[in-house]
Amino acid sequence: MPTPTRLRILEQLRTHQAVTVAELSRALGMTGANIRHHLAILESNDVIDLIGQRREPRGRPVNVYGLSRRILGDGLDELAGALLDAWLGGDIQEEVREAALRNVASRLAGQNLPEPGQPLLRRFASLVDRLNELHYQARWEAGAAGPRILFGHCPYAQIIARYPALCRMDAHLLELQLNSAVSQTAKLEPSATGLPQCIFAVG
Repeated sequence: MPTPTRLRILEQLRTHQAVTVAELSRALGMTGANIRHHLAILESNDVIDLIGQRREPRGRPVNVYGLSRRILGDGLDELAGALLDAWLGGDIQEEVREAALRNVASRLAGQNLPEPGQPLLRRFASLVDRLNELHYQARWEAGAAGPRILFGHCPYAQIIARYPALCRMDAHLLELQLNSAVSQTAKLEPSATGLPQCIFAVG
């Protein structure tokens, strides 16, 4: 819990939106060193951000602090939902939707797509690296029926029930990286550890 002093600092930030150490020092009747100590703690806890500098009439520029984006919030969730509704909504023709899914998969795949003739093991290694950059906690394994890609985490788990087409986007992403057909065989099913996982068969 923030101390009374830090609560007073946060109240100043809510009122004035952006403040300097000197302004807080005057408003709260505290030394600059004391204010900086409390600001450092608030910043380390992602409550405030250093948002810029202000040039004073005399002397060096001074740091300006404001509430963090985590505290202020944003409209990204609502915007993403509206965009997905427009992009994947029922009014969209299926071929248009599929082309859009492929387009986004291509963007997510990045620039380092496999070259023709690249060994399969290298393609799997490159794929897993890229997937984990995208927060999938992915790995691959060989099996009697062929190789499989396993996602230990679905970055879209909170919205996948509303936008199941994102699983097809994942499949397109895998196909681009592996240059091979894939099919999803499990969707957020419990693994041996009890955690949900998604599985795609390759070939």
